[in-house]
Amino acid sequence: MIFESIVTTLSTTGVPHVAPMGVRYEGDLVVLMPFKPSTTLENILASGCAVLNLTTDTRLFAGCVTGRREWPVGPAETIPCVRLASSLGHVELHLAAVRDDPTRPVLQMARGYAARHGDFAGFNRAQAAIIEGAVLVSRLHMLPAAKIDTEMAYLQIAVDKTAGPAEREAWQWLCDAVDAFRANPRGGHAP
Repeated sequence: MIFESIVTTLSTTGVPHVAPMGVRYEGDLVVLMPFKPSTTLENILASGCAVLNLTTDTRLFAGCVTGRREWPVGPAETIPCVRLASSLGHVELHLAAVRDDPTRPVLQMARGYAARHGDFAGFNRAQAAIIEGAVLVSRLHMLPAAKIDTEMAYLQIAVDKTAGPAEREAWQWLCDAVDAFRANPRGGHAP
């Protein structure tokens, strides 16, 4: 099972990096599989740590895939890293093992300090739709336009029925990214 979360890392020069990532749990380990090359992979290999941020703010997912990567962060408690200021909770991770792969290395991360910062209010269908929409936007260069259109139209239903202001903002960013990609497919999808 894959759980969508936000992983924060810190570069060797102290620059925070925020990235959406599907993670798996294997016993006490958190398994990350960042693509090569990626800032997340580079930062974890250099520092040996990362923070798993648990959030329901889907603007983070939509924002990251549409070029909005600067989000308020604060220091982690026990590792040289940062956590999202708005997370419902966070888990500080230590690199335990690396299995190299030409495309997606497997990083086994040991759990360290964990904290809860807010309450989980429940599931919202618009939030799930936005996460799925963010995955589609991250693959605009790989998927046929008809598939994108069909899936975005279906996801729009959940957004229309259940979204609040934050979800509507995130959804608009995704729709704008699709439009921008269609207008200039060679130029990428981020505004």
